[in-house]
Amino acid sequence: MFQDAPIYHQLVAERGDVPARVRDAATSIRRELDQVMRTGQPSGAFEPGPAGRGAGPRAHSALPPGQGPR
Repeated sequence: MFQDAPIYHQLVAERGDVPARVRDAATSIRRELDQVMRTGQPSGAFEPGPAGRGAGPRAHSALPPGQGPR
Protein backbone atom coordinates (compact mmCIF):
# COMPACT_ATOMS: atom_id res chain seq x y z
CA MET A 1 0.00 0.00 0.00
CA PHE A 2 2.80 2.48 0.89
CA GLN A 3 5.71 0.84 -0.94
CA ASP A 4 6.58 3.97 -2.94
CA ALA A 5 6.06 6.50 -0.14
CA PRO A 6 9.40 7.37 1.50
CA ILE A 7 7.66 9.63 4.00
CA TYR A 8 5.68 6.64 5.26
CA HIS A 9 8.86 4.66 5.87
CA GLN A 10 10.41 7.62 7.68
CA LEU A 11 7.31 7.97 9.90
CA VAL A 12 7.36 4.24 10.67
CA ALA A 13 11.01 4.52 11.64
CA GLU A 14 10.28 7.51 13.90
CA ARG A 15 6.90 6.58 15.38
CA GLY A 16 6.45 2.87 14.78
CA ASP A 17 3.90 1.25 12.50
CA VAL A 18 0.82 2.94 13.95
CA PRO A 19 -1.65 1.48 11.39
CA ALA A 20 -0.44 -2.05 12.20
CA ARG A 21 -0.79 -1.39 15.95
CA VAL A 22 -4.30 -0.06 15.41
CA ARG A 23 -5.22 -3.16 13.38
CA ASP A 24 -3.80 -5.41 16.11
CA ALA A 25 -5.73 -3.54 18.81
CA ALA A 26 -8.95 -3.73 16.78
CA THR A 27 -8.48 -7.47 16.25
CA SER A 28 -7.90 -8.00 19.96
CA ILE A 29 -10.95 -5.94 20.90
CA ARG A 30 -13.07 -7.79 18.34
CA ARG A 31 -12.00 -11.17 19.77
CA GLU A 32 -12.78 -10.02 23.29
CA LEU A 33 -16.17 -8.67 22.20
CA ASP A 34 -16.94 -11.97 20.45
CA GLN A 35 -16.09 -13.78 23.70
CA VAL A 36 -18.35 -11.48 25.71
CA MET A 37 -21.19 -11.88 23.23
CA ARG A 38 -20.90 -15.69 23.35
CA THR A 39 -20.52 -16.14 27.08
CA GLY A 40 -21.66 -12.89 28.64
CA GLN A 41 -18.29 -12.63 30.41
CA PRO A 42 -14.97 -11.13 29.35
CA SER A 43 -12.15 -13.63 28.82
CA GLY A 44 -10.03 -12.21 31.67
CA ALA A 45 -10.74 -10.61 35.01
CA PHE A 46 -12.75 -7.45 34.46
CA GLU A 47 -12.52 -4.55 36.86
CA PRO A 48 -14.68 -1.61 35.83
CA GLY A 49 -13.68 1.95 36.63
CA PRO A 50 -10.36 3.79 36.46
CA ALA A 51 -8.41 0.89 37.95
CA GLY A 52 -9.86 -1.57 35.41
CA ARG A 53 -8.17 -2.92 32.31
CA GLY A 54 -9.63 -0.27 30.03
CA ALA A 55 -7.75 2.49 31.83
CA GLY A 56 -4.34 0.85 31.45
CA PRO A 57 -1.77 1.06 28.67
CA ARG A 58 -3.90 -0.93 26.25
CA ALA A 59 -6.54 1.79 26.14
CA HIS A 60 -4.15 4.05 24.21
CA SER A 61 -1.69 1.52 22.81
CA ALA A 62 -2.39 2.67 19.25
CA LEU A 63 -1.01 6.12 19.99
CA PRO A 64 2.66 6.89 19.39
CA PRO A 65 4.82 7.17 22.50
CA GLY A 66 4.23 10.44 24.30
CA GLN A 67 1.00 11.08 22.40
CA GLY A 68 -1.56 10.22 25.09
CA PRO A 69 -4.96 11.89 25.19
CA ARG A 70 -5.10 15.40 26.55
